[in-house]
Amino acid sequence: MKKWYIVHTQTGSEEKVKKSLENLIKTAGLIEDVDKVLIPTEQISEVRSGKKRVSHRKFFPGYLLIHMDLSERTWFSIKNTPGVTSFIGMGKTPSALSDKEVETILARSKDSETKPSPRIVFEIGESVRIIDGPFVNFNGTIDDIHPDKGKLKASVSIFGRATPVELEYWQVEKV
Repeated sequence: MKKWYIVHTQTGSEEKVKKSLENLIKTAGLIEDVDKVLIPTEQISEVRSGKKRVSHRKFFPGYLLIHMDLSERTWFSIKNTPGVTSFIGMGKTPSALSDKEVETILARSKDSETKPSPRIVFEIGESVRIIDGPFVNFNGTIDDIHPDKGKLKASVSIFGRATPVELEYWQVEKV
């Protein structure tokens, strides 16, 4: 029965190890035993040079997830792949992840595809400058934060009166 396992790699070489493992699976005839090799990533949004950019970030750097049927043959083949440091687990045998743990990791990756998480974290009471939209170049103070929506509410002084304005994270920068 196939289960999810975590493989520790040399940090920064996750892509290279993933390609090596995919080639190994094909050449060593492990297609029936190993069906997925994943690098857990999430999309993050940030503003650079006034433009919103979305990029990928590994949220478990140095680790890969492998869905496989654990046997001595698969364990030995994967363990001896260049760049693989070890399997994660107690003692000599790798520990499989629970279904709930895997669902949480996969959901985090999938959620970030539709709504990239911001690179910057804001706090209530913090001063921000608006860099996009109708209130560009106004300064304000954060009153409310909605990280799940990627939005915040800030009080902006317009004609001497504090006016609440709802903004997206990428429309503001910290002062």
